[in-house]
Formats: sequence, C-alpha cells, structure tokens
Amino acid sequence: MLLSNDLRILLVEDNLVVVDSVHRLLSKLGYNKVESVTDYNAAVQILSQKKIHLLLIDIFLSGTETGIELGGYIRKNRNIPFIFITANSDRATVAKAKEVTPNGYLVKPFEKEDLFTAIEIAFFNFREQSSVLEDSNAANLDLVPATILTDSIFIKKQHIYHRISFSEILYIKSDNVYLEVYTIDKTFVVRSSLKDYHTKLPPKYFYKAHKSYIVNIEHISSINAKDVLIGQKRIPITKDFKDFLMKTMNS
Repeated sequence: MLLSNDLRILLVEDNLVVVDSVHRLLSKLGYNKVESVTDYNAAVQILSQKKIHLLLIDIFLSGTETGIELGGYIRKNRNIPFIFITANSDRATVAKAKEVTPNGYLVKPFEKEDLFTAIEIAFFNFREQSSVLEDSNAANLDLVPATILTDSIFIKKQHIYHRISFSEILYIKSDNVYLEVYTIDKTFVVRSSLKDYHTKLPPKYFYKAHKSYIVNIEHISSINAKDVLIGQKRIPITKDFKDFLMKTMNS
C-alpha cells in the first residue's frame, strides 16, 4: 500500500502564486513528491518520462492548448486520475470539462480539506473504475494505490462517500460478489471480492479468519475452538487462524 508521501503528483498551473499555494497545501497533507509545469507540452513530456499517480490541472494554461485538451490527451493515452482546479465554474466551462470526464473539479480558492477530499475521492473512483476494467481483461493499467489514507477509507453508501476509520471496522463478510462491511455503528455493502478489499486494509490489524470473513483483531473479545466473538457476532475461524491468534497472544 502506497502512502501519501509515496505518491507522485503533477501540478499543471501557470500562475506561480497558485503553484506556491497548492504546493504548501499538498505538503501539509503529506504529499511531498510534487512537480509543477506551466503548459500542455511540458506536462506531456513529464508523463512520457516519469510515473505520475495524479494530476492537478488548471483549465486555462499558458500556450495554445488548454487543461481540458490535456485531460483529453490523458484519457486517450494514459490511465491516470486527474482533477481540474480552476477559478471558472460557469456552465460553459463545466460542460466542456465534463467531456473529458475528470476525476474531480475544484474551484479556486480552496482550502486544505477541500483538496484532501478531492484527491481521496478521485483515487477511490479511479480505483473502482480500474477494477471494472481489470474484470474485463483490460491491459497495461497504471494502477494507483488502493488508498492513500493511512488511517481510514472512503465507502460509498447511497451516493455519499463516508470516511470510515480503520479502527471502526469490526469485520467484513463476503456474500457472493458483494461484501458487508460492519463498523461499530453502521453496515455498508460494497461490490468487491474479499481478496481485493483485503489489500485496502492495514495488514497489522486485518486478517482473513475464514474463507468468508476478514476480522479486525483489535475487536476480538473472546476465542474458542471454532469461532471468535466480535461485538455480539460469532465469526467462524480456521484452525490456522486460531493457531495464529494463540501464538500472538502468548508471544
């Protein structure tokens, strides 16, 4: 799992004051591998030379090509999420931007929290789209990390993304092509395999206890030969997982 300080972000912006401001916001959020260019051609050159995980693109750039044209280039030639950052929120600009399906749209000026949320949701949506493409045997995807949060994950419920702390997750149950994610006070349904979702969780706390369950060992309150108790739920476990728990407890 890549963390925020491992992500490589390319900022495409021709206003040096904005460049400095965005760099400072990104640094405060823990994104330290950030490069900046001012136009379309320079951005394309960077993309051909380096692995970039995310682009932040101003719509109106110096030079003849716009940020929207850069977005179109990325959609045709790369598999990388990008977010438009712009002072323009008029209908005509938004409609034009939508044609290249950006992963986010931020209107300047924006705060640190706005930038953080836009980046997280952009990655979440992109990861979900990439999973669909993988299922369709798409090739050569420059996949981004499953999550760039170090302590939580976004889960979608009824068109709203809820940020859930890893510590709140009790266990996850597989139900065919869906997962039921049980937290301290809520339940979410996610379309994913148990194996793929496991990669999004910190391995220090989350273990596959059974072919249909992942558990957060921090919430286990009792253990017996065949199951563990988490909250009010008895969860079946394999012998290997039981042996692992006993060894961990006695070490």
